[in-house]
Amino acid sequence: MALSCLLLVLSAQQAWAGAVDGMSGVLDVSGSLHNSPCVLDMTSAYQDVDLGSVSGSQLLRPGDQATPVAFQLRFVDCRRASGSIQSERTGNLVWSAYQPVVSVAFVAPADADDPRLVKVQGITGMGLLLTDALGRDAGLGSRGEPLFLQHGSDTLTWHVRPVRTSAALSRGAFRAAVDFRLVYE
Repeated sequence: MALSCLLLVLSAQQAWAGAVDGMSGVLDVSGSLHNSPCVLDMTSAYQDVDLGSVSGSQLLRPGDQATPVAFQLRFVDCRRASGSIQSERTGNLVWSAYQPVVSVAFVAPADADDPRLVKVQGITGMGLLLTDALGRDAGLGSRGEPLFLQHGSDTLTWHVRPVRTSAALSRGAFRAAVDFRLVYE
């Protein structure tokens, strides 16, 4: 075995040694192999969520909330597979013999006045609340509630909602960046 590997390496070196300048090259090939029931659609991996113009009149007092904006994560190549995840919040086991189960963790800097909210840059007095399709807090920095992926309809919806914090509300453009991670078990 070792002799055949040595001969293979030597023959590859001889072939390379005979290459003419400008007539050869190298491919740097990389990738990853995963074993998950679904793959995140690339259009979902990097998204811009435009909250538009948020009216200060919706955010007069701490806790006031403006209109939410939905965004979706789409999954492809989902296969019928059993899935189960234990909820970190309730301890309940969410499982199915036929549907994949996923939990999503949203990670971003937290607002100083309300750690449930994503900190925005550019203004003060407002943070962003992330909720799932059922209105449950996504739990910034921790795994959200386990969700089923329906075969053939592999889209999950969340909402971003501006929320007033206790800091003085300033006006102007704002932005925030939120990473997310998928957890299958």
